[in-house]
Amino acid sequence: MMKTIKSPLIALGLIFASPLLWGGTAIAENANQVQQLLETNACMNCDLSGADLSGAHLIGADLRNANLSGTNLNEANLEGADLTGANLQNADLRGAMVTNATLNRANLTSANFAFAKLYDVDVTGATVEGMNIQNAEIYNTGIGIGGGDD
Repeated sequence: MMKTIKSPLIALGLIFASPLLWGGTAIAENANQVQQLLETNACMNCDLSGADLSGAHLIGADLRNANLSGTNLNEANLEGADLTGANLQNADLRGAMVTNATLNRANLTSANFAFAKLYDVDVTGATVEGMNIQNAEIYNTGIGIGGGDD
């Protein structure tokens, strides 16, 4: 009688544990890619979504086509970084240093750049809807607060 009770319990346990195992693999891949970025300063096409990179020194980093959606880049230094085609939707870049960086065709939808420094940033073709640029310092960059010289 014990065997018949154990088998359904094991099967039920595997059914509920399987999503956790798959999710763990995704988390491990993300952690490996974060480590790769921090060690090599490059992570093209990486999935860094939701990662905590606050305060990271990513000077000259190659993050082309990386998924940085929801990533914490608060106070990060992205001087000279190449984020061409990167997804920064809902990323937190409060107080970040983003100078001489490339954000061509990047998705900046709802990204938080409050108190960030954006100097000489190329945003050609970037999606900028809903960005928070409150108290940001923006110079020589194609991002503005609206209005025109009509």
